[in-house]
Amino acid sequence: MPNYELIEHTADVGIRVKAGDLKELFKNSALAMFDIIADQKPKTKNQRPKTQTFTVRQKADNLEELFINWLNELLSLSATKEKIFCAFNFKKLGKYNLEAQLGGCDIKDYKVNTEIKAATYHSLKLQKTESGYEVEVIFDV
Repeated sequence: MPNYELIEHTADVGIRVKAGDLKELFKNSALAMFDIIADQKPKTKNQRPKTQTFTVRQKADNLEELFINWLNELLSLSATKEKIFCAFNFKKLGKYNLEAQLGGCDIKDYKVNTEIKAATYHSLKLQKTESGYEVEVIFDV
């Protein structure tokens, strides 16, 4: 069961993600974004996709900027390295910076459904809730 929901938006696509903490919010938002982009091609039971590890570091003036920078950095890396990212291990995540290790699989092992050009600030809502955090973000497709 996905840990996000799609949001209706004219000509673009959005997601709403709820999480217990910031690491979970950033991770689940990235997973949701890549779920929109591509589906893994059927494989035989014994085959596991090979992953390549990448490190991402981001700095920002606030949490919203950090969140958008994070998603857009993933989109940029995905396009230039031809990878779909499916594993995220945060070494550091604060209000103004992050460092994460990413696991990326070859894009040829996936069926690309939608090209996401960018995560946008349009209608961005990132807030602390009683149970953790919630974000709504719109993607330019």
